[in-house]
This record gives sequence, C-alpha cells and structure tokens, in this order.
Amino acid sequence: MRRILTALSLFLPLLAAAQLRPSYGALEDSEAVAAMKEHVGYLASAALEGRKAGSEGEREAAAYVSEVLESYGLDLLNGRDGDIFGLKRENGDTLTSRNVLACIPGYDAALREHYIVIGARLDNLGMMSYSVDGAARERIYYGANGNASGLSMLLELARMLSRSSVLLKRSVIIAAFGSSLETGAGAWYFLNRSFPQPERIDAMINLDMLGTGTNGFYAYTASNPDLNVLLEQVNATLQPVRPSLVSMEPVNSDHRIFYDKEIPAVLFTTGRYPEYNTDRDTASILEYDGMERELEYLYNFSVALVNGRQPEFRPDASKDIVAAGDVVSFFDCDVKPTFFRSNDPADFLQRWVYTYLRYPQSAVDEGVQGRVLVDFVIDEKGKVGQVKVARGVDPRLDDEAVRVIAASPDWKPGQVRGKKVKTALSVYVEFRLERKKKR
Repeated sequence: MRRILTALSLFLPLLAAAQLRPSYGALEDSEAVAAMKEHVGYLASAALEGRKAGSEGEREAAAYVSEVLESYGLDLLNGRDGDIFGLKRENGDTLTSRNVLACIPGYDAALREHYIVIGARLDNLGMMSYSVDGAARERIYYGANGNASGLSMLLELARMLSRSSVLLKRSVIIAAFGSSLETGAGAWYFLNRSFPQPERIDAMINLDMLGTGTNGFYAYTASNPDLNVLLEQVNATLQPVRPSLVSMEPVNSDHRIFYDKEIPAVLFTTGRYPEYNTDRDTASILEYDGMERELEYLYNFSVALVNGRQPEFRPDASKDIVAAGDVVSFFDCDVKPTFFRSNDPADFLQRWVYTYLRYPQSAVDEGVQGRVLVDFVIDEKGKVGQVKVARGVDPRLDDEAVRVIAASPDWKPGQVRGKKVKTALSVYVEFRLERKKKR
C-alpha cells in the first residue's frame, strides 16, 4: 500500500505539470536508461526512508528487486521474500534482513555447476532524527548513487545476461545483499550459511556507486593477476567506456567478504562524490548516459568472465598451469599470439592469407564460392601446424585455404602465466567472386 500511495503522490503533481506543458525528454531515453530511472526513482524515494538495514524500507526494496528479476525471467532462489537472516546487535536486539538471489543457468556441462556472483548492496543509511529550535525534523539519506545506482545496473545487467543465457558457460548468481553496511552481513551470510557450495564460486563482480561517471570509472581487484589480465583483454577491445584499474580501494564493500573466502572479486565503481552519505544523494545527481555506457562494458566483461578461464586467488608462478603438450584456445591466452605485431586474426587474413591466396580457376569458371573454416595450431616456437578444414565448401577451395595458412611465416607464440603455449585458432577464409557489371 505504501508503494501505491507513494506512486500516486509522485504521479499526480507530474500529471498536473504535464497538462501545462508537453515534455518529450523521456521519449529520447533508451530502454536501459528508462528502466534505470524507474528503478532509482523507487529505490531512492522518500517512501523507502533510506533503506536502512533491517527496516521496512529495506524490505520493500528487496521486494521490488525480486519482482523485477522475476519479470525479467530469472529464477528466484528463495522466493519473493528473499533469503531472510538475523543479525544479533550489541543491545541484544536481532536485526532482520534479507538477500535477494536469482540464478541464470549456464549451458556448458562441465561449467554450469560453477558460478559467477554479480552483486550490489541493497541498504543505505536510512533516516536521522534531529531538532531545530525545538522542532523535530527528519533527514532521509536517499542513497540514489549509494547504492540505487548499482542496484539499477544489477537489474539491467541481469536482464541482458538472461536474454543471452545461451552464450553463458557458467551459471550466474544475481545477488542484492541486505545489511551490507552492517559489516557486509548479507554477503557473509550468503557465503557462510546460505549458499551450499561456495567453493564452486569462481569469481565475484561487485557494483557499488556507479552513477557519477564524470568523476571516473574504476575497477579494483586487490591486484589479482588473473582479473587484471582479463580487464586488460576486455579493455583492448572496442568498448563504449573503459575502467581505470586502481591499486587503492575506492570504497569498502561486499567484495571484501569474498576476499575473506579467497574468491577473486572485482569492484566496479565511479568512486566517492560530494553528496556521499548525505541527504543530497538524490536521483538528480545521477548521470544516466554514463551509466548506460558502463552497463554495456559490464555486460561484455561479465560474459568474458563467465566464459573464460577460472581466475585463481593465489596464482602460483611455479605451478604448471598448462601441462606440456596442452593446446590452449586463442582466447584463453594471457598473451595472445601475434602475427607481424598484431594479435588480431583479421590482420593475419589481410596481410598474409588474402595476399597469397590463389582462387582455383576451375572454381572460378564454375562460380563456386563460400567461406572455409580452418583450424590450426601455433606452437611454442610460433610455427603454424595441424592445419585442417573444420567446415568446407568445395575440395578445391578447402585445399587452397589449407595451403596458404600452412605456408604462414612464424608467429610470436601465445603465453599463459609467462609460459609459451601451443595455441588453437580458427579463421574463416572467404572466396568471393565479383559480379560482372551489366553493360
């Protein structure tokens, strides 16, 4: 009922204003921006009274997150009421809070029982009572950036990942952690009491305070080498925005609880801001265009983490990560093989394959064309071998594609943890005939 009354109290003044003057600003919002504005509008509203841990406002925020995740097609792990837990306080009272947990199952038989947790804190500071000239006043810490921004991005990231679940090898746990400001109680409960197999959590992504991108966009990994490498790899691709990797922790948050369990974790944040932990932290300070760009990056990073090699918490340089003779996928290399100083397979095609490819004349005469998929291996010395057709078009085109790739000059070999490895790569070699112009 409180949510309905709040919605009406917000809607009626807007309706009156709309009758006075037309507004077309909302028509320009993308689906993601419109959704994030709606999420923040509710989560940081006065009705939720700052979402203090254990309060009715936090409970209603959890109910909202549950409803949205369910509407996005995710499976709630604990029902709409969330995963409820109690926290004993110094005065003897028990604080009752809850986590909201949902799952996106992975497709890979070998990895779907392994998990990537993507989380954001649910609570904020709540309200403070004070007096002015003897009159009682209340101050609400709305927490729009801290952390309705992270929650709204968590919800939209969940929608994007759910839509592309057929691409995800591991399973993804979406988590809104309750009582986060109470020493990370929600995350601690999840790892130590609630989730049955924490040892199967391969990594964690934490979203906290992501609404003020003009201050910067940062990633903090506690200097985990594997996560640092993955960030570098994603940053090297075309992205709408790239986070700066920082060695100093921008803010204390739930990722620390995962560190305590020796689970690799990365915090994404836009950092501290002038309105931090004040009643001025309202929706008006959020930069939604920047949040949309961050959201796209977070999606790309999440997919790379979900499908990539498991990051280790304590990488052992003396340990043979790749046994002698093992072949590593091109995309799993820390340092990818390079051809003439480029690790982009498209450059190999342009600078070598299409330069020396000879279209069989008989195939030209018969109008045969198409794309030949060729697999090959670049060994520890950079030599190309084991060239074979994975998907052929015609024996003449297949043989020519194999011939030109097998004749490739040496590459600079790929590496995993500083060790040169055999690397498997697949490329499409296209044979296309030009159309004759009609006279």
